[in-house]
Amino acid sequence: MGTNYEELNFRPKLQVINERQIAQIHAATLEVLERTGVQITQPKALEILSGAGARVEGNRVRIPSWMVEDAIRKAPSRLVLGKQTGERTVFLEDGKSYFGPSLDCIDYMDPKTHERCRFTSQHVKATAALCDSLPGYDWCMTIGMAADVKADIADRVVARNTLTHCKKPYVFCCKDTNSVQDIYEMALLLCGGKENFEKAPCLVHYSEPISPLVYYDLAIEKVMFSAENNIPIINFPAPQSSGSAPATFAGTVVQAGAESLSGLVLAQLVKPGASFIYGAFATIMDMKTTVFSYGAVELSLMTGALAQMAQHYGLPFFGTAGATDSKFCDAQAGAEAALQCFSSATIGSGLVHDCSSWMDHGSLVSPEYMVLVHDIVDSVKHYMNGIPVSEETLAVDLIDRIGPGGNYIQEAHTMKYFKDVKYSRLFDRSIMAKWEGAGSKQLEERLQTLTLELMEKQAEPLPAEIEKELDRMQATWK
Repeated sequence: MGTNYEELNFRPKLQVINERQIAQIHAATLEVLERTGVQITQPKALEILSGAGARVEGNRVRIPSWMVEDAIRKAPSRLVLGKQTGERTVFLEDGKSYFGPSLDCIDYMDPKTHERCRFTSQHVKATAALCDSLPGYDWCMTIGMAADVKADIADRVVARNTLTHCKKPYVFCCKDTNSVQDIYEMALLLCGGKENFEKAPCLVHYSEPISPLVYYDLAIEKVMFSAENNIPIINFPAPQSSGSAPATFAGTVVQAGAESLSGLVLAQLVKPGASFIYGAFATIMDMKTTVFSYGAVELSLMTGALAQMAQHYGLPFFGTAGATDSKFCDAQAGAEAALQCFSSATIGSGLVHDCSSWMDHGSLVSPEYMVLVHDIVDSVKHYMNGIPVSEETLAVDLIDRIGPGGNYIQEAHTMKYFKDVKYSRLFDRSIMAKWEGAGSKQLEERLQTLTLELMEKQAEPLPAEIEKELDRMQATWK
């Protein structure tokens, strides 16, 4: 036997800002909240903030540094989410990343015909079931807006269809606190009650302030309601460099941090210890097109900086990756998704959304794109396992025994470890002759075939009594 090597494991790690820059960004964020503040019009929120020490002048709320830092200390640094079954599956801690789809797309691309149409409730069911069947996606989201449902209840119908076709933790977006309440009640029914829910929430609410530095009443009310009812809340602004935020990336990160942390302050005042997830969708306004870019490399850069700020604060993070400005599942889509997913994983971006369906500037859902990005995510997760180093994996004795000119094909060591390689159902590694013999199928054709195959899988139907109760709930929605 050779030397007794210690077993060592290391997760690859990327940083886009250093400790001095983090300190500067934090100080600037506090300065913005203290000097400039945010605009809030909701009376109860103004009363709470004023009573706690914020300086309120009309609709302008200036938050002193000590209030921000106190809120950071009170907020949980760790959040565990679970499936409806109670299984704890998402551990927002220690720089881990968990991937899921995007939200509120308006269009759908049929994987058979590649025709584009409005997203409907049937597409909600299909994409939720597809998300449930793809193991690399750890959670689900409100993927699209159902155009075939009455607008006043559409958010809850989408939530119902998602919850019944995907059992993974669900991040939802909705219009007001009535909707939050109704969706929360559905989640309690499906997970077996409040006690089970609070052990491992299967539901997270997503809300947005408006950049720059504005809260509309409904967004504020949803933050307060979620805090009061122990529903984890994501407060997620979408600042656009050169548009709704400074042209500089550092300035955009500072403003984004101020927008998100102002929600944290309110949530902790409503209920100290309320689960809060920090983050922002920070990207650029493309000055050539004047559009909000979903595929820009700067999106990954600023997301990485914000993820590091979350780690500095000890807060769970909600990030962005897997989006594209492309209208099709082409090379541009794959390249933009791959860079974003790799960057998010190596920085440690917590809950990572958009990893399957934000195409054409956040407007389009494509099941094929969900499958393509899933394969990218699977590769990224494999990469993040790193290279385990131990006496057995270093294989010094084996190398010595085989010696110069030998081979390892028939070795027991090879039989044990060769399956650690990541094998794709989508990407082709065969030689030209074998590829031709198999039908000369290019990536687009293989992707379509695999997508249609996966979409044949359907979620297990709910018990009749649960469906009946959901019908009763839906009849009461206003």
